[in-house]
Amino acid sequence: MDVKFEIWMIISVVVLFLTGLTALCMGQFNVPIDQVISILFGRGSTLKNAATVIWQVRMPRILFSMLAGAGLAAAGAAFQSLFSNPLATPDTLGTANGASFGAALGILLGISYVGIQLSAMFFGILAVILVFIVTKRSSGQNKGPIIMVILAGLVISSLFSSLVTLTKFVADPNNILPAITFWLMGSFSSISYKSLQMGTPFIIVGLIVLYLLRYRMNAMSLSSDEAKSLGVNLPLIRGLIIFSSAAITASVVAICGVIGWLGLLIPHIARMLFGNDNRRVIPASIVFGAEFMLLTDTIARCASNTEIPVSILTAIIGAPVFIILLRKTGGIRI
Repeated sequence: MDVKFEIWMIISVVVLFLTGLTALCMGQFNVPIDQVISILFGRGSTLKNAATVIWQVRMPRILFSMLAGAGLAAAGAAFQSLFSNPLATPDTLGTANGASFGAALGILLGISYVGIQLSAMFFGILAVILVFIVTKRSSGQNKGPIIMVILAGLVISSLFSSLVTLTKFVADPNNILPAITFWLMGSFSSISYKSLQMGTPFIIVGLIVLYLLRYRMNAMSLSSDEAKSLGVNLPLIRGLIIFSSAAITASVVAICGVIGWLGLLIPHIARMLFGNDNRRVIPASIVFGAEFMLLTDTIARCASNTEIPVSILTAIIGAPVFIILLRKTGGIRI
């Protein structure tokens, strides 16, 4: 890796740490930085309930927002590389819509919060399994199987999107429908250490797999014969990338709802800065995604007395930034 990339990564990690420290201070109950540092080092605080706010409310939320941002950005970068499609997102194979239906169904049935998360994760993974079932008999060389996977993903995504709409249609408009609608908007307001325990393992394992496969991703854009000549086991690598990205996406959606734009925007920023080499794009997407998500969530909970759903802010911020990127680069190629 070149010196420029290493310097960027060091600066980005430092900025991420400082942003996290600042986020611990900010909120409806502001805690001075010296008090936050004292609490983090176990010396307590002179402010009543400050330690509880920091450790029980803000810390799990900040940790999961960084994990979610890192995971979605890495999954988006992996899919864009795998499918050679600059518009690919973590939901290309319908994972987010599948998880959304699982959560909406759980809310409709009135099951517990943990049950809703488990239902969302189950249907998110099920969406990817259905894609593989649809495409298992596909044949052909080079891009044929990949095109079949993308098309099947669009179909499955549309199917689960329709099921979400059906669930909202039959839901009680006074109680159940608002709960489903708010959940689908995406929010970290309900994050707790139990949420971390449930979602973190899948996200971390998925991130590790994608990080270790970043060298192999560069060969995925080649033809089958060229990739095989380099010793790349295409079916295995594709399967690992798809299921790792799906596990990350399903876990994030199951815990905090649908968060758009991040998986599309952040990889393009990484490519604009460091080129198309996935050895740099994947680590950069992880760090930049964590920073973007943490910053967006901090704004969402501090901008007004009523918390703004984070997916609204990611769209408001992401759309103009993406347009600026397109105008500066003339279209980013994978």
